[in-house]
Amino acid sequence: YKIVSDSTANILSLEGVDFQSVPLKIRVEDIEYTDDANVDVNEMIAHLKRVKTKSTTACPSPDEYLEAFGDADRIFCTTISGNLSGSFNSARLAKEEFEEKYPDKKVFVIDSLAAGPGVGILVEKLEELISAGTEYDEICSIITEYNNNTGIYFSLESLRNFANNGRVNPAIAKITGMLGIRLVGNAGNNGTLTPTDKYSGILFS
Repeated sequence: YKIVSDSTANILSLEGVDFQSVPLKIRVEDIEYTDDANVDVNEMIAHLKRVKTKSTTACPSPDEYLEAFGDADRIFCTTISGNLSGSFNSARLAKEEFEEKYPDKKVFVIDSLAAGPGVGILVEKLEELISAGTEYDEICSIITEYNNNTGIYFSLESLRNFANNGRVNPAIAKITGMLGIRLVGNAGNNGTLTPTDKYSGILFS
């Protein structure tokens, strides 16, 4: 068994289970940051704060997923929501090519319909099931139901990047920051991140 996930899971390794993270890429001005163990997160965040231009992201390609699958016989692959990125579609295309090339092997691709922690908890659940010796088909069934009954809430400290990317009026982003207003939202059933409320101050969990 092997677990493969894009880097939105924020997991780089697992104990006792074969795992590989496939990195997304973030481009800020003329610098491309690869979201892997070598990325300097503080430097990237500082760079994002300095610029007022649009930043972009690139999802893993099908070839990168194929390389991550390696020679495993049974693979579970989970990604950020297909409504937020092309990562899920790349993984699905890689699955089709992999199973066509190796008819005796199987890949189960899971659209998390979430981001960040929503992807990570699926990886951790898969690790738990594999470590318990659960059979492949049963894992597919359990993780599907588990995914259907989990969700995430998020809080945004700043709207700066949204303003730089043209998704929010820059004046609104500046005013909300000055007033200490934070947005709260969730990932809906279709995997789209939606603001649902707002608050002022620091949110503790």
